[in-house]
Amino acid sequence: MSDGDRSNGNENGDYKLSWLERLLAKIGFSRKKSIRDDLAEVLAETPTSPQSQTGSEFSPAEQSMLQNVLALRERRIGDVMVPRSEIVAVKQDIPIGQLLQTFAKAGHSRLAVYGETLDEPTGMIHIRDLVSYLTTQAAAAQKGKRVRKKFDPKSIDLTQPLINTKIVRRILFAPPSMPVVDLLVKMQATRIHLALVIDEYGGTDGLVSIEDIVEEIVGDIEDEHDEQETRIVALGDGSFLADARASLAETLEAAGTGFDVGALADEVDTLGGLMVTLAARVPARNEILRGPGEFDFEIIDADPRRVKRVRIFRRPPDPPKRERKRKPKITPDAASAQNSESESVTPADMDNRNASG
Repeated sequence: MSDGDRSNGNENGDYKLSWLERLLAKIGFSRKKSIRDDLAEVLAETPTSPQSQTGSEFSPAEQSMLQNVLALRERRIGDVMVPRSEIVAVKQDIPIGQLLQTFAKAGHSRLAVYGETLDEPTGMIHIRDLVSYLTTQAAAAQKGKRVRKKFDPKSIDLTQPLINTKIVRRILFAPPSMPVVDLLVKMQATRIHLALVIDEYGGTDGLVSIEDIVEEIVGDIEDEHDEQETRIVALGDGSFLADARASLAETLEAAGTGFDVGALADEVDTLGGLMVTLAARVPARNEILRGPGEFDFEIIDADPRRVKRVRIFRRPPDPPKRERKRKPKITPDAASAQNSESESVTPADMDNRNASG
């Protein structure tokens, strides 16, 4: 068969296929779907319980990650970022000794660096660069001495500002509407794994690391230094002490089915967001808010910018309403009879009654 015959055959095949598709479309049986749609349907039809995974092509972990990958197209930076109020950052003139303490307390390997305020970012600092700098400074201080020590921390000037060390790296900037996938590709290309989220006015709105994006696919990643944080603690009197950063799902799981936020679940994600929504402002400390379902809230700790801690307690039952004793209704006939009886009493009868009394 010649090349011309093959090309004619392919053209005829394509023509027949398109003709068949048009025929099926007219009778309502043709559905053009992408591989993405087919995969989404297969994942939706695959049972999620481990007992029913015997004959499945995907394990539960694979199915969860594939679903997360498909959902990543709709995710934006604003959905995964750490909000501004929770950003751990340092000033560019911070002494390196204090910087070490900040790293130890924060538990992060990278920190954003700023000038006067967080709206003036200058870069980021990596813990490995800081350790390398300290090691180099200690080795330089020991150079030329007859008795050389491996490492002498006293030879390092911990009071020098960070800006003088020349170890501040460049940081990425991204708008909150940027797709998560696009930022992930940019981080891979630039090898910069930290980005500040900038709002439309140029101010800092949040922060995103490459770990935040990867966790959208594989779930939470915890290392040896991550401590299990309990955001909601049950108290002895049946109430709960909660961190305002706790999600509504966590609160529902702890408080029970009586905690029903209804349509507010579509507007806010955290308990602190619920407090602001219910009060239509940032509530003050010791303020009591009437909550959804059977619960009310007491603001334990807050500042002018956000709520920090909340006590959740069941609303006491309303006192029973007192039933008022109603006077018997007097009908027109009874009223006329009473009037006639009072009119039939003469003054002489009143004198006799008083005399007998």
